[in-house]
Amino acid sequence: MKRRSFLKGAGLAAAAGTVAAPAIAQSAPEIRWRLTSSFPKSLDTIFGTAQIFAKYMAEATDNKFQIQVFAPGEIVGGLQALDAVQNGTVECAHTPTYYYLGKEPALAIGTGLPFGLNARQQHAWWHFAGGKELINESLAKFNVTSLVCGNSGAQMGGFFRKEINSVDDLKGLKFRIGGLGGMVLAKLGVVPQQLAPGDVYPALERGTLDAAEFVGPYDDEKLGFLKVAKYYYAPGWWEGGAMLHLIINQQKWDELPKQYQAIMSQASEAANNWMLAKYDAVNGQALRRMIGGGAELRTFSPAIMEASLKAANELYAELSAKSPDFKKAYDSMVAYRADVLPWWQLNEYAFDTFMIRTRGRS
Repeated sequence: MKRRSFLKGAGLAAAAGTVAAPAIAQSAPEIRWRLTSSFPKSLDTIFGTAQIFAKYMAEATDNKFQIQVFAPGEIVGGLQALDAVQNGTVECAHTPTYYYLGKEPALAIGTGLPFGLNARQQHAWWHFAGGKELINESLAKFNVTSLVCGNSGAQMGGFFRKEINSVDDLKGLKFRIGGLGGMVLAKLGVVPQQLAPGDVYPALERGTLDAAEFVGPYDDEKLGFLKVAKYYYAPGWWEGGAMLHLIINQQKWDELPKQYQAIMSQASEAANNWMLAKYDAVNGQALRRMIGGGAELRTFSPAIMEASLKAANELYAELSAKSPDFKKAYDSMVAYRADVLPWWQLNEYAFDTFMIRTRGRS
């Protein structure tokens, strides 16, 4: 039965003629947006997350909401995504908020703190412990809002040209690392370099970098780091669960019909789950391939981990004193972490460690 006929049958013909019909016609307009990604097309999982999001939007709206995805350099550079959304060059972007901590340190917490949360904990903090409200409050200063749209899981510590056996070995090391992780390591003598993904390999090859981290085995393999550096370190303590966001121009968001806002929220959540699941599915295989290709696995020593944690806590105290937004978000994250870790230790961690220890028995 057609909706208009139903309304007439219910005795609401006048309402249908004056309100419902125009509302129906206007509620699903044709919309075309542009999205700039901070990641190159060659990285089919992290760049692909934006493509999957756009696909979900089209499918859920009968192709009425089309989003065209652009790689870095096609409209703006990978590190200029927030600026492009803020000034209306594009309607939205897929990017980690920690790229923009120079604008506001609190934005780093949106992606995740060094020694912070893992992927599931970051997602829970975002939705149920105030994270979404705190980070979007900071983003509002730049005329944008955001939706969660991806997570890498715990990242690797990166490829190094030489072994790192002590804290002293970090001094003077030119390391491609973004966000607060670079600021932490700078306290230990590292010279951090924040480069867009597509610029990392050439710098490592030329020797202008001594080490580089990106995400994990699947992407690191694609980026070819093993060809120019053989020592592969774990863990990437600076990104225990790096969250990505769909950054949206505030006016463009406000102009959307409520149903499109709801669809976009759900599409970004679905893309978030797709990205994390994809990395979980492919990282192990890529790691085995790289080991077969000559990668030498290493872990950061306890001394390096402890020194890094001490430096991180010093940095957080400094940033909290300078930025009220950082302090609010940091205090929120720390309180949530303190609340959740005992449960994690009792159950999740205990289960995982047992299964790892006994994996050869089945």
